[in-house]
Amino acid sequence: MEIPFKKTKNGIVIEVKVEPRSSKRQISGIMGDNTLKVKLTAPPVDGSANEQLIELIAEVTGARKSQIRIVRGLASRRKLVEITGIEKI
Repeated sequence: MEIPFKKTKNGIVIEVKVEPRSSKRQISGIMGDNTLKVKLTAPPVDGSANEQLIELIAEVTGARKSQIRIVRGLASRRKLVEITGIEKI
């Protein structure tokens, strides 16, 4: 699956829609507006779902967790994730 992204001056950004408390931790597809749909097993409490999202994106892209940050949507299901230091996935 090819992950849709946009280039920025620092790296790339990915739009993500998170489904917390799922039975599986996986990327489940791409929505019609080029948003990546991600299922997480962690609940949206105390940032645990955000941490799991960063771990999953690091595994899929090969980037280090320190390169990944949530730019927008920390308390929302829709997030904008930035990965610095890379130009493509």
